[in-house]
Amino acid sequence: MSVLRSVQERVTGQVKEQVKEQVKRALPIWLAAAWTMSLSTLGLFVVPMLFAHLPTPAQAGVMAGYLFSTQTAISVVCALGSLLLIRSRQASVESAAESATESGAESTFALDSLLLLAGALLALLVEFGVSPHIRAHDNLPFWHGLGSGMYLLQWLCSLWFFGRVSSR
Repeated sequence: MSVLRSVQERVTGQVKEQVKEQVKRALPIWLAAAWTMSLSTLGLFVVPMLFAHLPTPAQAGVMAGYLFSTQTAISVVCALGSLLLIRSRQASVESAAESATESGAESTFALDSLLLLAGALLALLVEFGVSPHIRAHDNLPFWHGLGSGMYLLQWLCSLWFFGRVSSR
């Protein structure tokens, strides 16, 4: 009976490790999808619907500002969460890899890190650098255009990272 129990414990441990590894591998994909789709949904559907259905553009603008602030939090959490997860995975790959293949893994990690950090930084710059000028109606066309361009760049970072992480 103790042999059966020992085998059962070993198999259970192996299954737990396999599930843990699968989650580690899949979670960055889910975070990248959530980030990209939340940016897409907000920018392409929700905010235009606000301007189409709320009584005044001023009301739509105030509500859009609140939604974009929430989107900033979502973007930062998804980008930095993905960065932590891929770094954790990179560390385990580095310990198992030979030095000949490390340079490829390092360049992959470097590009992923660049995309994630750029996307998070763009979100924070829009929130804390551009949005105050938009709310104050300070040269609105310029600041709105700059914020829209930075939002587009953030979306491209998230989309590019999503494509990279989902193809592995």
